[in-house]
Amino acid sequence: MPLSPPPAFTAQELAHHVRIAGDRVVKTVIIELDGKMAMLVMPATWRIRWDRLSKILDTDFVDLADEQAFQDRFPPDCEVGAMPPFGNLFGMSVYCAEALTEQPELAFAAGSHSESIHMNTRDFLSLVQPMVINQGFTRPGARKPAWLVRNPPRRSGNREETAATSMAGY
Repeated sequence: MPLSPPPAFTAQELAHHVRIAGDRVVKTVIIELDGKMAMLVMPATWRIRWDRLSKILDTDFVDLADEQAFQDRFPPDCEVGAMPPFGNLFGMSVYCAEALTEQPELAFAAGSHSESIHMNTRDFLSLVQPMVINQGFTRPGARKPAWLVRNPPRRSGNREETAATSMAGY
């Protein structure tokens, strides 16, 4: 069902305008994957972890695509930054965050910054048939793994112990 909220230039703005949790709003990102354009769809509140995405997609090169490189793949009236998540219709592989598949309904830009579509998730998956992946993303506010958290050096009277502790966290 198409909706016309105020213009939204990010997926999180769309979530705010249509009053839906950001986990149900699709962020569409065009990536370059070993020299080919592909589409990555994920919750609006999430960010890409490029190192993990490269690993899960088993590629040496993955990067954000240049807008000028993919603009011609979409209809002329499709606004950059408002591409609907139907990469399969535009000759692109589509990679979908597993978390989106767990939502009952999704909302996404309908090719413009002022229109959105709400769609049953099962219908989206059936139409697009994306490759579902469960890594390559991070949620804001998610706890960092223990090995990534730096422990501040302990203060003690012994300078050698303090220096050794500081070096351990390099």
